[in-house]
Amino acid sequence: MATTQKQEQQAQQGSSKPMMRKPVFTKVYQLKPGTSGHTLIANVLSSNTVLHKGRAAPQNLRHTCIAECLIGDETGTIIFTARNDQVDLMKPETTVIIRNAKIDMFKGSMRLAVDKWGRVEATEPAKFVVKKDNNLSLVEYELVNVVEE
Repeated sequence: MATTQKQEQQAQQGSSKPMMRKPVFTKVYQLKPGTSGHTLIANVLSSNTVLHKGRAAPQNLRHTCIAECLIGDETGTIIFTARNDQVDLMKPETTVIIRNAKIDMFKGSMRLAVDKWGRVEATEPAKFVVKKDNNLSLVEYELVNVVEE
């Protein structure tokens, strides 16, 4: 009933923009393989550049930069794969808000990543202490095929 009233108010105002939902923040310990749409606040513990490739040709100015960053909150840590512009934001001791993140599997372990539909932004320092002894990226998963009879 409340949604219809909001839709009627929007129709009266002439706006076709959908209503924005408040984000539901996830904690690191809640992340599971194969899931997406996560929004979380985390501290960057370390950032390690693993690929930095640029083209020398002037017509192609595209460069690729990938960094693996250890991020965490009060429930645990996970490796975040930062790409291109995201690498500049992921400096140690920085607090970031990661929106619409997904879990990628790399060599049997979980990695958090943000594609073009997500966003990484710096925010004011968080007031929590990172739980460093619960690293979800150290847990190995194995794909098991179930045969239905």
